[in-house]
Amino acid sequence: MAALSDRLDRIGVQLYTVRAEMQRDFEGTLARVAGIGFKEVEFAGYFERTPDQVKSILTHLGLDAPAGHMRYEDLNDAESWGKTLDTANRIGHRYAIIAWTPEEARRTMDDWKRVAERFNWAGRRAREAGLGFAYHNHDFEFKPLAGQIPFDLLLAETDPELVKIEMDLYWITLGGFDPLQYFRKYPGRFPMVHVKDMKKGGERPQMVDVGLGDIDFRGIFARRDEAGIRHFFVEHDEPSDPMASITVSYQYLKSLKF
Repeated sequence: MAALSDRLDRIGVQLYTVRAEMQRDFEGTLARVAGIGFKEVEFAGYFERTPDQVKSILTHLGLDAPAGHMRYEDLNDAESWGKTLDTANRIGHRYAIIAWTPEEARRTMDDWKRVAERFNWAGRRAREAGLGFAYHNHDFEFKPLAGQIPFDLLLAETDPELVKIEMDLYWITLGGFDPLQYFRKYPGRFPMVHVKDMKKGGERPQMVDVGLGDIDFRGIFARRDEAGIRHFFVEHDEPSDPMASITVSYQYLKSLKF
């Protein structure tokens, strides 16, 4: 067996995990994140800061923000999406990511086809603005509708050059699917992952700090070239102590060999 030697050289964090801290102390929280050792951050809102203010703080702290989560509603018209893309560019993002599809927009497979069309349009506009576009999954994309899996339709119906996927490793696992199967079928389609862990057993699986659960991150990361993964964002949706949570997760990933 070959020795495990690869490590993650840049670890990121999805700032949704520390959203309450960001609300109270925007710059101070980012400074603490940088102090833990994170090199990259992914935004989920800017807490009333201007793009120039955000960019200045990131530069001062030596942080990179390759991606930000945007609202599905930002795709309602060309003007709204154009403003969103302008903000992303000014901050220094390289990807604009739609974080969630509202329930009313995804009740049928025909709805999902319309979502795919909208994503193709958004991805084309993003490319024209010099940005990448991606979609972040939850588990509802893996619940069958009319005998089909919506996630499969999204991947099949969107242009791989325009629409990428930020795979949330917790949610796809909760949905009962294997990330590695998608890496094989759609190589290079997954430039980002959310690194969230799951503890199985009991009445239902629990989201836990990275390294304290059962998801095989070693096996997943070993396939990062096939998947196209370039950014790894730690996340925990409801941690009891957000800063402690991201510290534990960072330390685990920093020491992980694969």
